[in-house]
Amino acid sequence: MSYFNNLPNILYQSPLPDRSSTGDLIEIKNIFRRSKLYDYLKDNVTLFNKYIIEDGDRPDTIAEELYGSARYDFVVILTGGIINILDEWPLQDYQMYNLALSKYGSEQKMNEIHHYETFEIKDSQGRQILPPNLIVDSTFKIDGSALRFGGNRFNLISEAGNTQLDDKNEYTVSTDNIARSVTNFEFEISLNEKKRRIDLLTPNYLQTFVNDLRDVVRYSRSSSYITGTLASTELNNLTS
Repeated sequence: MSYFNNLPNILYQSPLPDRSSTGDLIEIKNIFRRSKLYDYLKDNVTLFNKYIIEDGDRPDTIAEELYGSARYDFVVILTGGIINILDEWPLQDYQMYNLALSKYGSEQKMNEIHHYETFEIKDSQGRQILPPNLIVDSTFKIDGSALRFGGNRFNLISEAGNTQLDDKNEYTVSTDNIARSVTNFEFEISLNEKKRRIDLLTPNYLQTFVNDLRDVVRYSRSSSYITGTLASTELNNLTS
């Protein structure tokens, strides 16, 4: 609620069925001013620290931990760049399982291969032949004869350690283990894990941010301007 208290209002045509005319206007919060906040945040990137969202974390619990009060949950959401918290906040493990089961229909389909991701391959001179983590399919191959320089051999670098590949002309996913399989469930988990890494406002700058918030979202003078916190909807652009 603290966030919405800082947003300015707009005059909007009343949607109520008992309005007396189409000219009846009501004041509502202008949520489009959020774009102004993002411009402000992009211009002040040095004020943020990296944060990893853990299982069970919520915006209010993080706000309590970092800023001393759950009422600053809107700071976590805004500075974390979150638009739709239902889609952009990481799910807990059991929620991920239920989501994947609902999406794919069965555990068997959850464990089917979604794609492959390459391991890194370097030649004996340390030159990279194949970068890691490229998304490929089961037909992917590399032409060893075209990439080999003189008598150089190829080394595959994976989680299991370095392995020298046989000296041959072609390497494939199926015969040479140059990529690892990723199941549908693992793919969904990887998408969820990416949501855990966000930028959050440094606690030392909290009060400065809160004080600046109202000024940042205030209206500038235009034909729709009434006051700094109230504008009409005559213009299509509600963010100026």
